[in-house]
Amino acid sequence: MIQNELEPRLFLRSDIDTALLLNNRNAPAVGEIDRTTLEFLIEHSLYSYAIGNQELLAFCITFGPGAPYTSVNYQWFSRKYDDFVYLDRIVVAEPMRNQTLGAKLYATIENRMIADRCAPILTCEVNLNPPNPGSLRFHNRIGFHEVGRQDSKPGLTVTMLAKTVEINRQVIDA
Repeated sequence: MIQNELEPRLFLRSDIDTALLLNNRNAPAVGEIDRTTLEFLIEHSLYSYAIGNQELLAFCITFGPGAPYTSVNYQWFSRKYDDFVYLDRIVVAEPMRNQTLGAKLYATIENRMIADRCAPILTCEVNLNPPNPGSLRFHNRIGFHEVGRQDSKPGLTVTMLAKTVEINRQVIDA
């Protein structure tokens, strides 16, 4: 695999079909969606990135304040913070997990937040029920901390996580 193939790039419209398959293979870690929903998410996202040129290996979608997004988790952060970036979903293909792709996507988002001087807080949630211990370990390792919990829907409890991003620092190489 070519090294450039493993670097984040902007999400392209041509990524939608593969991203939809990748997303839905990773339920319940991320919510299952349909094509119309994914198109809406991409259209209204603040930042959307992908990794992979010949084959989509990972992607992420973020939102800023005031997005027309009705997710109960996004709405929770909207009530708590005035200025934030919400990472709605990050998906890495099963064979590519533990290969730094998730960390590269997070670093790309943080660098973009710094370059744009857009918000000092990066937020997301991770499932507690059903449990997602690998994701919790990853988020703890990269500096996230719990700022709340909520039952997103029956049978789904999440931990609400946040990380301060120092927007006054220089952009770093991922």
